[in-house]
Amino acid sequence: MQKEPIIQFKDFTFQYFAQSEPTLYNIDLNIYPGEKILIVGPSGSGKSTLGHCLNGLIPFAYKGKIHGSLKVKNIETKDANIFKLSKNIGTVLQDADGQFVGLNVGEDIAFSLENDMVELSIMKEKVMKMASIVDMENFLNSSCHELSGGQKQRVSLAGVMVDDVDILLFDEPLANLDPATGKVAIELIDDIHKKTNKTIIIIEHRIEDVLHCDVDRIIVIDEGRILMDASSSEVLASNILSEHGIREPLYVSACKYANININANMHPENIDKFDLQNNEYKLRKWYNNAKRKQKENNNESILKVEHLNFSYDGVNKVLDDINFEIYEHEMVAIVGKNGAGKSTLSKIIVGFENPDSGNLILKDHDIKNMSIKQRGEVIGYVLQNPNQMICKTMIYDEVALGLRNMGISEEEIKQRVTKTLKICGLSPFIDWPISALSYGQKKRVTIASILVLEPKIIILDEPTAGQDYYHYSEIMEFLKSLNEQGQTIILITHDMHLMLEYTKRAIVLANGKKIADNLASEVLINDEWIKEANLNKTSLYTLAKKADIDDALGFINTFIQQEKELRTYEN
Repeated sequence: MQKEPIIQFKDFTFQYFAQSEPTLYNIDLNIYPGEKILIVGPSGSGKSTLGHCLNGLIPFAYKGKIHGSLKVKNIETKDANIFKLSKNIGTVLQDADGQFVGLNVGEDIAFSLENDMVELSIMKEKVMKMASIVDMENFLNSSCHELSGGQKQRVSLAGVMVDDVDILLFDEPLANLDPATGKVAIELIDDIHKKTNKTIIIIEHRIEDVLHCDVDRIIVIDEGRILMDASSSEVLASNILSEHGIREPLYVSACKYANININANMHPENIDKFDLQNNEYKLRKWYNNAKRKQKENNNESILKVEHLNFSYDGVNKVLDDINFEIYEHEMVAIVGKNGAGKSTLSKIIVGFENPDSGNLILKDHDIKNMSIKQRGEVIGYVLQNPNQMICKTMIYDEVALGLRNMGISEEEIKQRVTKTLKICGLSPFIDWPISALSYGQKKRVTIASILVLEPKIIILDEPTAGQDYYHYSEIMEFLKSLNEQGQTIILITHDMHLMLEYTKRAIVLANGKKIADNLASEVLINDEWIKEANLNKTSLYTLAKKADIDDALGFINTFIQQEKELRTYEN
């Protein structure tokens, strides 16, 4: 006999009071006890709203009209309260800062236990156990707001897991995690699922990373409607992801370039399980016909970092003798594990922090003693967390702020702001308050506020975190066009696809040291660098080996070139 659903939507429609149309339309969905579900869709599709309906933020925090029924453990959610629902569903938010309540890591993990008046000795034991699972046991006395993005995400995970709820909802759990830490997080979620048989719901853009461990079903949602509800193999065998602006796994895209018809029996949900079913020759033929030689970069140096050292406390080095050059018209990636020093390095370049020693040379001029304002005229910086940048109420005013401070005329401001909002996918929201946006949409606002200034060098810290593939592509293609017009772009990222597709070169940091400065494709096939920097070997490498292609590096570069050519054609 089939179990009763633990979550049941029946003809469920929701419309925010501030909106003229519903965000969710006629949702019919059953989720059963012990299931592990992945919900995917482009930004603005309604998937986060669906999550808010489950955990009680709708209708108790975000008000709107509800038609139909949503029951969680046979409780009609609109008739319950948010406290009662929180005892059934634990949520890890996409924006970790919005979830912290404790003064330090230990207090934050213990928060729900303190509310339930758990005995102190038991509380300490549970907190230490959860902190150890997420590798944060040495940070219990640290302020949550001083942690890196990935560390914040791990604290949020521990704070939810410490409470014994039946349903765990993860909203973009990988958004700020490096590849290896993201893999650990997915394995951790899977381990919890297997050991406790809790119902797991994951909302995430990084589908290939989530499918590192099996899920029972993938639910595809767009424009507020469920388009497909099927096994992961069935979803990946269809074209529904690419048709709705959702990134497919890289190996699936590569097979489609080679005209391989993928079916569910090939197990396309995981590269290790993936069976090419005697189609290896098609991949080899595609590679041999499409491969290209790499062009050399002969541009002049625009930024030199020489023997850079930095520590926050004067004792422990965060950056240790860092040396590299950035060249004109280059788009380069800086990658590495959470806490490796990537964001600190960017803060030193723009002047937010002063190095202990070393030189920063911009076009033969030492900028170490230049003010933040002076550097800001040539170097634009987009922070990882949008909430740390936004200072205006309305979207238009936020993007126009820098131009107004520069004394630009309102007529020119309007033209530049309108153009930039269109590129960043924000045109429909030009007159909206920022408070009405999702985390991902806020991220695009902060990118727009810097892009509109047209600086010579742009540093972007995780520019595509939380973005669906459509908006990811739109933003990156805009950055690419700026790059081709002569602007230098530095990307700090955990997104290996972004690094492969858009940056020829990658600088790899680990434990405050530079361990590599090589072709981006070469970085992701080097076992030593991958291990030290918490990266993941690209699935394209595994696919090349499955197809008996000896030159895996050449295969990866050919795939990258194919993606670039296809995108250029589409644009």
